[in-house]
Amino acid sequence: MSASLSRPRVGVWLIGARGSVATTVVTGCAAITAGLHPPTGMVTETPAFTDSALPALSDLVFGGHDTVDCPLPKRAETLTAGGVLPPGTATAVAAELAAADREIRPGGPTPGDTRSEAELITAFADDIRDFMHRHELERAVVVNVASTEPASHGPDAPLPASTLYALAALRTGCPYVNFTPSEGMHHPVAAREAERSGLPYAGRDGKTGQTLLRAVLGPMFAQRALNVRAWSGTNLLGGGDGAALADPAAAAAKNAGKERVLADTLGTVPEGEVHIDDVPALGDWKTAWDHIAFDGFLGTRMILQTIWQGCDSTLAAPLVLDLARLTARAHEAGLTGPLGELGFYFKDPVGEGPAALGEQYATLTGFAERLASANPDDSAPRPGPDEETQ
Repeated sequence: MSASLSRPRVGVWLIGARGSVATTVVTGCAAITAGLHPPTGMVTETPAFTDSALPALSDLVFGGHDTVDCPLPKRAETLTAGGVLPPGTATAVAAELAAADREIRPGGPTPGDTRSEAELITAFADDIRDFMHRHELERAVVVNVASTEPASHGPDAPLPASTLYALAALRTGCPYVNFTPSEGMHHPVAAREAERSGLPYAGRDGKTGQTLLRAVLGPMFAQRALNVRAWSGTNLLGGGDGAALADPAAAAAKNAGKERVLADTLGTVPEGEVHIDDVPALGDWKTAWDHIAFDGFLGTRMILQTIWQGCDSTLAAPLVLDLARLTARAHEAGLTGPLGELGFYFKDPVGEGPAALGEQYATLTGFAERLASANPDDSAPRPGPDEETQ
């Protein structure tokens, strides 16, 4: 699908902009736009979204924040060597990677950073405003694809970095997507600001592998009246996410979404836990194993086991592109508040909506129809709150 020549470009501001997911997003968008690869995995490129007036992939402009300084072209070389990106693709879109890299600004807080929370929010917001001004963008979507943070504790705990970025997005009038389990807009401070802002937002924690299967299998057991006695799982993964999730507090935030899917689809929480093991040698690849014990007719005990092996970055990247386009269009159409219709993409979605994947997909395609019926000119870009956010 293609946008009208008169349609403006849209910014995609990535938090964690030099990570594996962000690099794959930028590389993939450029490769699809150039006709080097088909848009496999992008639901927004299927017929159900043809008339939804989404921004074209060629109209997306990338920038972001990160605390590391490895340039995107170099990061793409590493991902190519690891089998994440197809050979030759990063080289073919080297100019697009370099252009996006020039738009990445230092994130924070970093060790030794003496700036206050208010100063960090202001600095992040200024970076986003400058990006939008220089590229003459009517709107931009801020998407968090950074590594998972440990959960914050107590009312006096410092605001997590993800929440500082979310507040900066609100300050600049940008809709926000949290693709991670980190607090972001869920923090009470940001939640209050989000409600006042009138901006749309979505999240949290992208549903890419093990939980995607759970959202399919949970309803299957419930609909066939099969009693699930126990459901245990193990994840083996490397890369930055593996290292981050070695922290028990970060892993707990990740597992909460996996458990919620079972509770919502089965109506109960079966015995069993999910374990996450950091295996650095796996890099961006992961293996997820589930062991499901259930009772059939006359109490016959049975077992279902699943193994999911995949590349986290290439599973996530098409979803990030979908979400950026859908959220930008929702903003353009004047929609506000939590976008529960995008629960299809998340383990722990905001707003109201079903938990089973099939029902979530039906809700999503209904959302596509709603966007199709909204005039692109129905809403002017919405400014964020001007007051200082603490």
